[in-house]
Amino acid sequence: MNIQSINQSIEQQKKQLLNHSLYSKIKTIDDLHSFLEIHVYAVWDFMSLLKALQQKLTCTTTPWKASKNPETRYLINEIVIAEESDLGLDGRRLSHYEMYIEAMQDCQASTSEIEQFLFDIEDTKNVFIAIKNSPLDNAIKEFLNFTFRVIEKGNAHEIASAFTFGREDLIPNMFTEILRNFKTNFPETNLSKLIYYFERHIELDADEHGPMAMKMIEELAENDPIKWKEMEEVALEALEKRIGLWDAIEKTIKEKELSLA
Repeated sequence: MNIQSINQSIEQQKKQLLNHSLYSKIKTIDDLHSFLEIHVYAVWDFMSLLKALQQKLTCTTTPWKASKNPETRYLINEIVIAEESDLGLDGRRLSHYEMYIEAMQDCQASTSEIEQFLFDIEDTKNVFIAIKNSPLDNAIKEFLNFTFRVIEKGNAHEIASAFTFGREDLIPNMFTEILRNFKTNFPETNLSKLIYYFERHIELDADEHGPMAMKMIEELAENDPIKWKEMEEVALEALEKRIGLWDAIEKTIKEKELSLA
């Protein structure tokens, strides 16, 4: 097994995501808000996967010692720099999560629910309890629980698979086009930071992070057929959970429309 065979295994799920009916449902600013207010959880938990990989593949404790693979160490540190301390639209250093939050605020989407959720994690000291106690849709809870189960299990190759296959690399092109249409139709709404966020993802994923992540996958597989199979299983489940997340956003949009009818 190799990267090509994993991509073949997840092809159907990727097509489902790329052709999901959600995209055609985002017609108003309220619809966009519904998308942002749920998708932000995926932006946030992506950062958690990234930091879990950094802990596994580099040395983040003292006394320092060299981690096992210098090439993989370099790859993950490069990705961390860009994801955690990138240049925002105005030239400030921000994580991609912080960029997303600011973009939400600029277009009047609510950030109160995600902020309360993060407060509850700090308060309970347990992400699984915070997820369970949250008012989130079950599909969103399943999406988050999957991420943190993979992290908790602690296998670097499985965390790398959840990180690499079918995360943010699938979606940015589509949403950049949607947002440009919104900018034309709703010129009074400030979408500049949101468009910048998605365009930045396209640039980084295509030119840098995508190829780096694939190199990391090959290094971590270590030509072990069991590890390749485990990475395939994680990739498939990660995409299934993402489809569930998209379903939850679409359901939220429909429910809001019905309540206003």
